[in-house]
Amino acid sequence: MNIETTDGLTLADRLAANTGRFTDKTFDWNAFPSNSGFDELARAQMRYIGAGGSPKVGDTSTLKPDNFTLSLIYKEPGRYAACHSHEIEESFLIIDGALIVGWERDGEVVEVNLGPRDMILNAREIGHGFRVDGVEPVMMSISVDVGKPLPPVYHYHPKEHPSELARSFGAEPGKTLAFDRRGAHPLQKLMSDYVVRHHELPTIRDAAGLTRKVYVGDAPGAIAHDTCRKEMWGLPAGAALAPFTRSAEDAVLCLEGAVEVVWVDANGDEAVVELGPRDLVKTPAGQAHYLRNPGAGAATLWTVIGTAGDDGAVYAKG
Repeated sequence: MNIETTDGLTLADRLAANTGRFTDKTFDWNAFPSNSGFDELARAQMRYIGAGGSPKVGDTSTLKPDNFTLSLIYKEPGRYAACHSHEIEESFLIIDGALIVGWERDGEVVEVNLGPRDMILNAREIGHGFRVDGVEPVMMSISVDVGKPLPPVYHYHPKEHPSELARSFGAEPGKTLAFDRRGAHPLQKLMSDYVVRHHELPTIRDAAGLTRKVYVGDAPGAIAHDTCRKEMWGLPAGAALAPFTRSAEDAVLCLEGAVEVVWVDANGDEAVVELGPRDLVKTPAGQAHYLRNPGAGAATLWTVIGTAGDDGAVYAKG
């Protein structure tokens, strides 16, 4: 049963309106006007929630942001993003390929190589850029931890600096250091608090039947943060959670397998949508919902939650 709500939409209508289908979207190669005319900067964006760092805030195909944005970025080998900074944190979760991320301060740069399911949370006001040095393209999910971020501030753009300097994120020869958690350089020490290796994170086996790796939040190995939480969930075939609500919105991006997102209204009526790889559902604050896996294999899910604090959600088996 799909009873109409006060806005005239059924529960199923509202769930569908909060679903982003990978096959319904296209990659935008003109999302970042500052890259225009510089082939080495070329990258494509697929927007799910908000515009992220793109000025295209009027895109009607994307979901309205509250406390964070979420998009996919595609970058080909040999290309890079010029060093820039934001007023808020911005995370890169690698889905495919290997990405070099560099942080710059006072002409010195620390570079880290990130592989699939590794993540970096780029700190506020820290100059950062990224580069694909490998032989395969990079696909990553980017989240900016505010609904409408300010435009980026560029530090070393090829429009104003030699391309060799821009490609190294502002480091002159001999001024680049490798990422090292034990390194003595202040920028190495700072970056070590913001890099998450998937294989280093402990797996939390929740009594509800799902596994969780907490990337950003209050958990061992996670990055402490004051705005949003970010976790990778594993849901075995046939598993289901009981309905829960949060005081903030959440987004579930399916990375592997299949998952059903189920919304529940006050009468106990349900609406269901099934997600495949790179499909997403954003669930507003206060909306009761749960997940279940209808597939033959485990589902892997990237979950972003719009608060760093206790949101009141309790996970239990369905």
